[in-house]
Amino acid sequence: MVRTAAFFDMDNTLLRCNSGRRWIDYLRRHGELTRLEMVRALTWLMRYKFTALDFENVTQRVVAGMAGGDEAELVEKCRLWVHAEILCEVQAAARERIARHRKDGHVCMILSSSPRYVAEPVAEALGLDGVLCTRLEVEGGRFTGRIQPPACYGVGKVHWAEQFAAQEQVDLASSWFYTDSYSDLPMLQRVGQRVVINPDPRLRRYARRACWMIEQWQ
Repeated sequence: MVRTAAFFDMDNTLLRCNSGRRWIDYLRRHGELTRLEMVRALTWLMRYKFTALDFENVTQRVVAGMAGGDEAELVEKCRLWVHAEILCEVQAAARERIARHRKDGHVCMILSSSPRYVAEPVAEALGLDGVLCTRLEVEGGRFTGRIQPPACYGVGKVHWAEQFAAQEQVDLASSWFYTDSYSDLPMLQRVGQRVVINPDPRLRRYARRACWMIEQWQ
């Protein structure tokens, strides 16, 4: 049986915040980032916001520094942090929309450039079916310093959504995608039902010209 899915971007869509920025703040508060490292990370976030970042290249550089690290340790660290600081940022409108899709029998997924260590606890708390996200390569429980290409960003989101759809018999032409970001334009164009949430300026202009649904979730 062919199914319909509802894909949700996470940062500034399901959440009122950017979890990447919150993670940087968390690491800085706990003395795990130098001031220079924080400035560099915030610069990358700003370029990401304006879709002026080679996401895959930057992600690979960051992940390279994690080589040899214990995955289980990061899983637990992120789980505690998400429950303490991130779940309170879930949009009330997002919970309502998820409930509506659930009622309609749709598969509900997070589709995010964030790693699974952040996205999975959010998905579990919201009762979603799973996560499609940027994956870090792990061998023997430790990070290799590489990602599993492609990163789940831009056309990479389409790649992972199409793979999921083929495996789970999901019809993307009848499926939904919710996002705030112009970088998600390839995925917005791939599904049949797109909803633009609290959009950045470029996506707002494009969505208006395309007569797409635009909603403010506050």
